[in-house]
Amino acid sequence: MNSVTAHPNFGAGTVLHLVKSSSEPLLIIASSGRMLAEAARQSGFNPLVIDLCADTDTELFADAVLKVASLSSDEVSVKVRQLTERYPLTTVIYGSGLESYPETLVFLAQQLTLLGNDPAVFANLHDKRWFFDQLTQLGLPYPEVRFIEPDNCSRWLFKPMRSQGGVGIRNYDPAFLLDCEGYWQSYLSGVSYSVLFVANGTAFTVIGFHRQWTTNLGPVQGFWFSAIAHCDSLDQAQQQAVIGWLQKLVPTLGLKGLNSLDFMLTEQQLTILELNPRPSASMQLYDGKLLLQHIHACQGDLTPFHSAGHYQLYRVIYAESDLTIPPGFIWPSECRDLPKSGTLIGRGQPICSIIVCDSRIGQLNSKSEKIQHTILQTLNNGYLHLCNTQQALTN
Repeated sequence: MNSVTAHPNFGAGTVLHLVKSSSEPLLIIASSGRMLAEAARQSGFNPLVIDLCADTDTELFADAVLKVASLSSDEVSVKVRQLTERYPLTTVIYGSGLESYPETLVFLAQQLTLLGNDPAVFANLHDKRWFFDQLTQLGLPYPEVRFIEPDNCSRWLFKPMRSQGGVGIRNYDPAFLLDCEGYWQSYLSGVSYSVLFVANGTAFTVIGFHRQWTTNLGPVQGFWFSAIAHCDSLDQAQQQAVIGWLQKLVPTLGLKGLNSLDFMLTEQQLTILELNPRPSASMQLYDGKLLLQHIHACQGDLTPFHSAGHYQLYRVIYAESDLTIPPGFIWPSECRDLPKSGTLIGRGQPICSIIVCDSRIGQLNSKSEKIQHTILQTLNNGYLHLCNTQQALTN
């Protein structure tokens, strides 16, 4: 039976059309499962989520949400068993967060049909020595990389071997103790882009090109993912150059499903940064039924994709100071990944995300920045009011 649900945390007047039916259950595993759960619901599935957040809107979209402290196979396996005892589960899709837990993908592939890149492909792509060696053999451009600490600290970045969203990337400083396995990459000054594509192991279809931004949240948080949007700043020759890279990478690596390739444009020179072998944040710039393209491609079938005629931007909002989500907080309708009331959020941690849409690509940033300002101002004022009230009660 179809139902139409209005949720108060999405703001007044926001109506969410959720398909409640006897559709096939689909297991989703990611650091945050909201993006894939929303897409799965729009695509006619009944999503079941295992993630680290159990956000309010994830619970809205999913039939069940099980929160874990990590995506290790020990923790995930327990939750998978709980779900398979209650639901006729046969398939699973994974998102970000498994970079440090390749053994979890192996477990999932043994238990269910894994819709995405094979565990071996995923693991190889996070072996950076292997990845950059593949780029060298294919004659593809990338910044200079080193796996031994450089003699000088100027113009080098330190990057973790396994990370997502820019977490752990920082300007190299020998004074900082290295707390994880990583490598050094030459710093490039330019504009960061990505291309989202769907592949079946040998061929691919480009979904779209995007501009992306990072934000500086501190000395060891200098390049955290901030926003991604449709772009119109790459010319035809530049787009064709990137497509040429994919023509080599997809069959060589055997890529399947939705993937994204990050690259830089510096003084008219294009260079590869990294490949994300999973559905990435950029899929939110399109209709949620793009998830069906992912599923079909993993099964070998590449189907045509037609994008809507509008532009979108996805932005993560980070806390500028420690705060608590107050009871009854009304989120603007553009907000996603909504924390529960009472959640404590530390300075520099993500509060929520927003998705804005416009027929004019140049308006996306200003619209999202206005919403971000409103949220931060309201939450900060609410936190100060709460502190003042608590202080008055104790006096």
